[in-house]
Order: sequence, then structure tokens, then C-alpha cells
Amino acid sequence: MIHSNTNSMHASLLVALNAKNRAIANNVANADTPYYKAQSVVFEEELRRKLERDKNGELRMRRTDPRHMPTPVNSNEVAYQVVQSQNTAMNNNFNNVDVDKEMSELAENHLMYNYTIDRVNGYYSRMKNLLSQLK
Repeated sequence: MIHSNTNSMHASLLVALNAKNRAIANNVANADTPYYKAQSVVFEEELRRKLERDKNGELRMRRTDPRHMPTPVNSNEVAYQVVQSQNTAMNNNFNNVDVDKEMSELAENHLMYNYTIDRVNGYYSRMKNLLSQLK
């Protein structure tokens, strides 16, 4: 299979966006559950940092000695973290899920997911066209 650094970052981003979608769905499903605390998935800062490194050409480390550890293969992986908000309460049952906010985040996540899928599909379409021209 043909891979690129950008495409592997997009694939990793899809995993993070999928985790965010699951967290939002859990929050909406538990909107009336007493003492339930909303969860969120945080990955934007890590993604921003990786994109800045890529823009500055600092993405790859250089081995100056064969005894040094090699650069990890998945250096383009976008790490995400599931965070639970503990310090707020929206309702009398001490639940802190704001359904309007969750639905807004769901719409934003959906748009970002579709955009990323489009980018990955476009990459493979270009590779398919390129390979079909080589015949």
C-alpha cells in the first residue's frame, strides 16, 4: 500500500475524530443521568504542534550514531486524550452535560471528519490515476 506522512496523519486524525464522536454520543445519551460528568476528547493542540513542526521541516529526527534509537514509525500519529469535566454542574442532578453545546460540537466534528475523509479519498484517487497512467 502507498503511504505518505500527510496521509498517515489524516488516518490518525480520523481515529481521534471518531473517539470525539463517541464521547459526544455518550454525553448526549447520558444528558439526564444523575451525577454524570461530560467527557471530551482533546487532540487539537497536539495536531497544531505536529503541523507546525511539519511546516518548519522539523518532523524527522536525524540519527548521528547507529547506537541511537530510531525515530518511531508512527511519528505522524495524532495523540488524543479523553478528559472528564468534574468541576461543573448544569442541572439539579449534578449532571454537567449541555445538550446544545454537545450538538454544536457534534456538527463541527462531523464536518471535520467528512473533510478529512475527502482528503484521504483524494490522495488515493490521485495515486490510482497515477498508477493507471503507468500501464
